[in-house]
Amino acid sequence: MKRTLEHIEYDEQTKRLSAFAKALAHPTRIEILKLLEGQSCCFTGDLVDVLPLAQSTVSQHLN
Repeated sequence: MKRTLEHIEYDEQTKRLSAFAKALAHPTRIEILKLLEGQSCCFTGDLVDVLPLAQSTVSQHLN
């Protein structure tokens, strides 16, 4: 029988790391994190003012 990824059981740490990496997989999310670095508070509107994206797009990436 051919082994496929669906049949592999991963430990919880590997699953959490995979989910974390997936959450950061888009360049926009990295840019948002860079903007948030060192900030105690930030609103979506503040990010929209800096990023060349629509408010709805920024909100989607924050979800």
